Amino acid sequence: MGWNNITLEKNEGIAILTINRPKVLNALNEETLYEIGEAVDQLGQDEEVRVIIITGAGDKAFVAGADIAFMQNLSPLEGRKFGRLGQSVLSKIENLPKPVIAAINGFALGGGCELAMACDIRIASTTAKFGQPEVNLGLIAGFGGTQRLTRLVGPGRAKEILFTADMYDSDAACKMGLVNHVVAPEKLMGFCTNMAKKIASRGPVAVQLSKEAVNEGLEMDLEKALTHEANLFGLVFATEDRDEGIAAFLAKKKPEFNGR
Repeated sequence: MGWNNITLEKNEGIAILTINRPKVLNALNEETLYEIGEAVDQLGQDEEVRVIIITGAGDKAFVAGADIAFMQNLSPLEGRKFGRLGQSVLSKIENLPKPVIAAINGFALGGGCELAMACDIRIASTTAKFGQPEVNLGLIAGFGGTQRLTRLVGPGRAKEILFTADMYDSDAACKMGLVNHVVAPEKLMGFCTNMAKKIASRGPVAVQLSKEAVNEGLEMDLEKALTHEANLFGLVFATEDRDEGIAAFLAKKKPEFNGR
């Protein structure tokens, strides 16, 4: 499929989705969001792909935010539609059965920070910068930032980030739990690819159900979440991967999972 604003590469079970608008620091306009959504749908159906990495083209930005020029003349109804589109696409990423790693190689501001937060794991280069600067423009975060940020760093820290529009370096983001690891820029993609390969070598169904247990459990009270976990735990006993994993462990050999 031909896209104008993104590229997609696949190799050995790993897909790399790149936001490819470097001249505007990979800003998200309507067309780009639609293309990301199409690619995510495609990857969800691709049985060969086990892990996805999302990054931005160039060395300046992961995604610098939503496209401000695009938003300038939106009516209230058009603004709401744009926000709902962003939320829909990011929710697709968050709920994709396969793990998604954000390789954050520069500015991750506004919609870019929101895109990173929709991913399962966030790896930042030492040059990365994070923030939700929407209030500087008289706007609020509209692609899920007010909700995912709160869940990741807690309400007090989230309110500070949202209210002040301050920008944070990668070390600060890591300390507050916004990112998992910080690495040198030249090591970013290698680090993410190695992590993706490690995840891809594990039982695919088990990884998928682990993601489901975490994501859905966050919206439940503890007792309901534990019941949900127990149900998913029982479900994996019906898989060929469970049989392969246990047999390989007992035989002291490497398992060969087939995702069934």
